[in-house]
Amino acid sequence: MQITFENIFIHSHVVAENNLFKHFHFPEMLSRYDSNYIEFKTFPSLGEFKNAESYLREYHQRNGQKHVKFKFPVDKKVPAELVNYLNQADYDIGFLELYAIQPNRFPEVKDNPDIEVQIVTEKNLRDFLSLQYQQDIVFGSDFANRKVELNKRIFEDPTIMQLLALYKGTPAGAVDVIISKDTAEIDNLGVDEAFQKKGIGSRIQKFVMDTFHDKTVILVADGQDTPKEMYKRQNYQYLGYQYYTQKVDD
Repeated sequence: MQITFENIFIHSHVVAENNLFKHFHFPEMLSRYDSNYIEFKTFPSLGEFKNAESYLREYHQRNGQKHVKFKFPVDKKVPAELVNYLNQADYDIGFLELYAIQPNRFPEVKDNPDIEVQIVTEKNLRDFLSLQYQQDIVFGSDFANRKVELNKRIFEDPTIMQLLALYKGTPAGAVDVIISKDTAEIDNLGVDEAFQKKGIGSRIQKFVMDTFHDKTVILVADGQDTPKEMYKRQNYQYLGYQYYTQKVDD
Protein backbone atom coordinates (compact mmCIF):
# COMPACT_ATOMS: atom_id res chain seq x y z
CA MET A 1 0.00 0.00 0.00
CA GLN A 2 1.05 3.60 -0.54
CA ILE A 3 1.71 5.39 2.76
CA THR A 4 1.01 9.13 2.93
CA PHE A 5 0.43 11.71 5.65
CA GLU A 6 -3.24 10.74 5.36
CA ASN A 7 -2.34 7.53 7.23
CA ILE A 8 -1.16 9.50 10.27
CA PHE A 9 -3.58 9.57 13.20
CA ILE A 10 -4.59 12.97 14.60
CA HIS A 11 -6.02 13.56 18.06
CA SER A 12 -8.54 16.11 16.82
CA HIS A 13 -11.86 16.78 15.10
CA VAL A 14 -12.60 18.56 11.82
CA VAL A 15 -14.89 21.45 12.79
CA ALA A 16 -14.88 23.32 9.48
CA GLU A 17 -13.89 22.59 5.89
CA ASN A 18 -13.96 24.38 2.55
CA ASN A 19 -12.13 24.16 -0.78
CA LEU A 20 -9.04 25.80 0.72
CA PHE A 21 -8.54 24.19 4.12
CA LYS A 22 -9.62 21.91 6.96
CA HIS A 23 -9.90 23.30 10.48
CA PHE A 24 -8.90 20.83 13.21
CA HIS A 25 -9.99 21.52 16.79
CA PHE A 26 -9.55 19.48 19.96
CA PRO A 27 -11.51 20.92 22.91
CA GLU A 28 -10.28 18.05 25.08
CA MET A 29 -6.80 19.66 25.03
CA LEU A 30 -6.81 23.22 23.73
CA SER A 31 -3.13 23.78 24.55
CA ARG A 32 -1.94 20.99 22.25
CA TYR A 33 -0.77 22.78 19.11
CA ASP A 34 -0.60 19.55 17.10
CA SER A 35 -4.36 19.08 17.61
CA ASN A 36 -5.56 22.64 16.98
CA TYR A 37 -4.68 24.07 13.59
CA ILE A 38 -5.66 24.70 9.98
CA GLU A 39 -4.36 22.46 7.19
CA PHE A 40 -4.37 23.96 3.70
CA LYS A 41 -5.38 21.73 0.79
CA THR A 42 -3.67 24.02 -1.70
CA PHE A 43 -1.32 26.91 -1.11
CA PRO A 44 -3.25 30.06 -0.27
CA SER A 45 -2.52 33.45 -1.75
CA LEU A 46 -1.18 35.94 0.76
CA GLY A 47 -4.65 37.46 1.07
CA GLU A 48 -6.24 34.05 1.62
CA PHE A 49 -3.66 33.21 4.27
CA LYS A 50 -4.31 36.46 6.13
CA ASN A 51 -8.06 35.75 6.07
CA ALA A 52 -7.49 32.24 7.44
CA GLU A 53 -5.10 33.67 10.02
CA SER A 54 -7.71 36.15 11.25
CA TYR A 55 -10.38 33.45 11.35
CA LEU A 56 -8.23 31.01 13.35
CA ARG A 57 -6.92 33.64 15.75
CA GLU A 58 -10.45 34.84 16.55
CA TYR A 59 -11.65 31.24 16.93
CA HIS A 60 -8.80 30.40 19.27
CA GLN A 61 -9.16 33.58 21.30
CA ARG A 62 -12.81 32.72 21.96
CA ASN A 63 -11.57 29.44 23.42
CA GLY A 64 -8.75 30.97 25.45
CA GLN A 65 -6.05 29.69 23.10
CA LYS A 66 -2.95 31.79 22.48
CA HIS A 67 -1.53 30.12 19.41
CA VAL A 68 -2.23 29.77 15.71
CA LYS A 69 -0.82 26.93 13.61
CA PHE A 70 -1.03 26.08 9.91
CA LYS A 71 0.06 23.07 7.87
CA PHE A 72 0.74 23.32 4.14
CA PRO A 73 0.32 20.84 1.25
CA VAL A 74 2.68 17.86 1.45
CA ASP A 75 5.89 17.56 -0.57
CA LYS A 76 5.84 21.20 -1.62
CA LYS A 77 7.98 24.17 -0.59
CA VAL A 78 6.22 27.23 0.82
CA PRO A 79 6.07 30.04 -1.78
CA ALA A 80 8.51 32.90 -1.18
CA GLU A 81 5.74 35.47 -0.74
CA LEU A 82 4.31 33.48 2.16
CA VAL A 83 7.74 32.81 3.68
CA ASN A 84 8.52 36.52 3.65
CA TYR A 85 5.24 37.34 5.39
CA LEU A 86 5.69 34.59 8.00
CA ASN A 87 9.21 35.77 8.80
CA GLN A 88 8.11 39.39 9.09
CA ALA A 89 5.23 38.34 11.38
CA ASP A 90 7.60 36.33 13.65
CA TYR A 91 6.16 32.90 12.85
CA ASP A 92 8.21 29.77 13.46
CA ILE A 93 8.53 27.64 10.31
CA GLY A 94 9.37 23.94 10.40
CA PHE A 95 8.71 20.71 8.58
CA LEU A 96 7.76 17.12 9.34
CA GLU A 97 9.08 14.00 7.62
CA LEU A 98 7.17 10.77 7.07
CA TYR A 99 8.94 7.40 7.45
CA ALA A 100 7.92 3.75 7.09
CA ILE A 101 9.53 0.36 7.52
CA GLN A 102 8.67 -3.28 7.07
CA PRO A 103 9.37 -4.86 10.49
CA ASN A 104 11.70 -7.51 9.08
CA ARG A 105 14.04 -4.74 7.88
CA PHE A 106 14.57 -3.33 11.37
CA PRO A 107 18.14 -4.04 12.57
CA GLU A 108 18.84 -6.66 15.18
CA VAL A 109 18.90 -5.24 18.69
CA LYS A 110 21.39 -6.59 21.21
CA ASP A 111 19.61 -8.19 24.14
CA ASN A 112 19.91 -6.24 27.38
CA PRO A 113 18.42 -7.82 30.52
CA ASP A 114 18.33 -4.36 32.15
CA ILE A 115 15.61 -3.23 29.71
CA GLU A 116 12.06 -4.56 29.85
CA VAL A 117 9.22 -3.37 27.60
CA GLN A 118 5.68 -3.84 28.91
CA ILE A 119 2.23 -3.29 27.47
CA VAL A 120 0.47 -0.76 29.69
CA THR A 121 -2.27 -2.31 31.81
CA GLU A 122 -4.10 -1.30 34.96
CA LYS A 123 -1.11 -2.67 36.87
CA ASN A 124 1.49 -0.27 35.44
CA LEU A 125 -0.72 2.59 34.20
CA ARG A 126 0.24 4.80 37.15
CA ASP A 127 3.95 4.43 36.29
CA PHE A 128 3.24 5.22 32.63
CA LEU A 129 1.25 8.36 33.52
CA SER A 130 3.88 9.53 35.99
CA LEU A 131 6.66 9.20 33.42
CA GLN A 132 4.66 11.09 30.82
CA TYR A 133 3.86 13.82 33.35
CA GLN A 134 7.56 14.28 34.12
CA GLN A 135 8.28 14.72 30.41
CA ASP A 136 5.36 17.12 29.84
CA ILE A 137 5.81 19.37 32.89
CA VAL A 138 8.36 21.46 30.96
CA PHE A 139 5.37 22.80 28.99
CA GLY A 140 3.60 23.88 32.16
CA SER A 141 1.45 22.17 34.79
CA ASP A 142 -1.81 22.82 32.95
CA PHE A 143 -0.50 21.12 29.80
CA ALA A 144 0.94 18.20 31.79
CA ASN A 145 -2.28 17.64 33.75
CA ARG A 146 -4.44 17.73 30.63
CA LYS A 147 -2.04 15.33 28.92
CA VAL A 148 -2.57 12.91 31.82
CA GLU A 149 -6.30 13.00 31.12
CA LEU A 150 -5.67 12.46 27.41
CA ASN A 151 -3.42 9.49 28.17
CA LYS A 152 -6.15 7.99 30.35
CA ARG A 153 -8.61 8.26 27.43
CA ILE A 154 -6.03 6.72 25.09
CA PHE A 155 -5.64 3.84 27.55
CA GLU A 156 -9.33 3.02 27.03
CA ASP A 157 -8.98 3.09 23.22
CA PRO A 158 -8.63 -0.46 21.81
CA THR A 159 -6.96 0.87 18.65
CA ILE A 160 -4.00 2.32 20.57
CA MET A 161 -1.43 0.29 22.51
CA GLN A 162 0.65 2.10 25.13
CA LEU A 163 4.09 0.70 25.96
CA LEU A 164 6.29 1.35 28.97
CA ALA A 165 10.01 0.61 29.06
CA LEU A 166 11.78 -0.07 32.35
CA TYR A 167 15.51 0.21 32.94
CA LYS A 168 16.55 -1.88 35.94
CA GLY A 169 12.94 -1.67 37.10
CA THR A 170 12.63 2.13 36.79
CA PRO A 171 10.22 3.66 34.21
CA ALA A 172 12.47 5.10 31.52
CA GLY A 173 10.64 5.29 28.17
CA ALA A 174 7.22 5.12 26.59
CA VAL A 175 5.35 5.15 23.30
CA ASP A 176 1.85 5.00 21.82
CA VAL A 177 1.24 2.57 18.95
CA ILE A 178 -1.78 3.45 16.82
CA ILE A 179 -3.10 0.32 15.17
CA SER A 180 -4.97 0.21 11.86
CA LYS A 181 -5.69 -2.55 9.34
CA ASP A 182 -2.38 -2.17 7.50
CA THR A 183 -0.18 0.02 9.70
CA ALA A 184 1.16 0.42 13.22
CA GLU A 185 2.08 4.04 13.90
CA ILE A 186 4.77 4.92 16.43
CA ASP A 187 3.69 8.11 18.20
CA ASN A 188 5.03 10.09 21.13
CA LEU A 189 8.15 7.94 21.51
CA GLY A 190 10.22 9.30 24.37
CA VAL A 191 13.02 8.25 26.70
CA ASP A 192 13.72 10.02 29.98
CA GLU A 193 16.85 12.15 29.71
CA ALA A 194 18.52 10.27 32.56
CA PHE A 195 18.25 6.99 30.64
CA GLN A 196 19.19 8.04 27.11
CA LYS A 197 21.94 6.40 25.05
CA LYS A 198 21.26 3.02 26.67
CA GLY A 199 19.39 1.49 23.72
CA ILE A 200 15.93 1.94 25.25
CA GLY A 201 14.43 3.65 22.20
CA SER A 202 15.66 0.85 19.94
CA ARG A 203 14.34 -1.80 22.30
CA ILE A 204 10.90 -0.16 22.32
CA GLN A 205 10.86 -0.08 18.53
CA LYS A 206 11.98 -3.72 18.32
CA PHE A 207 9.04 -4.64 20.55
CA VAL A 208 6.73 -2.84 18.11
CA MET A 209 8.32 -4.63 15.14
CA ASP A 210 7.91 -8.04 16.76
CA THR A 211 4.34 -7.36 17.88
CA PHE A 212 3.16 -5.96 14.54
CA HIS A 213 5.33 -7.99 12.19
CA ASP A 214 2.49 -8.23 9.65
CA LYS A 215 1.97 -4.46 9.32
CA THR A 216 3.91 -1.50 7.93
CA VAL A 217 5.32 0.54 10.81
CA ILE A 218 5.09 4.29 10.24
CA LEU A 219 6.03 7.46 12.07
CA VAL A 220 6.42 11.20 11.64
CA ALA A 221 9.67 12.90 12.69
CA ASP A 222 10.55 16.55 13.15
CA GLY A 223 12.58 17.43 10.08
CA GLN A 224 14.87 19.66 12.14
CA ASP A 225 15.48 17.25 15.01
CA THR A 226 18.15 14.59 15.49
CA PRO A 227 15.97 11.44 15.97
CA LYS A 228 15.29 11.33 12.24
CA GLU A 229 18.94 10.42 11.67
CA MET A 230 18.45 7.44 13.96
CA TYR A 231 15.44 6.31 11.91
CA LYS A 232 17.49 6.45 8.73
CA ARG A 233 20.20 4.28 10.31
CA GLN A 234 17.48 1.83 11.35
CA ASN A 235 16.39 1.33 7.71
CA TYR A 236 13.23 3.41 7.79
CA GLN A 237 12.27 4.66 4.34
CA TYR A 238 11.76 8.38 3.86
CA LEU A 239 8.39 9.01 2.16
CA GLY A 240 7.80 12.75 2.15
CA TYR A 241 7.64 16.03 4.02
CA GLN A 242 5.17 18.69 5.11
CA TYR A 243 5.88 22.28 6.12
CA TYR A 244 4.05 23.94 8.98
CA THR A 245 4.15 27.32 10.73
CA GLN A 246 2.99 28.46 14.14
CA LYS A 247 3.00 31.51 16.38
CA VAL A 248 2.18 32.00 20.05
CA ASP A 249 0.73 35.39 20.95
CA ASP A 250 1.80 37.20 24.09
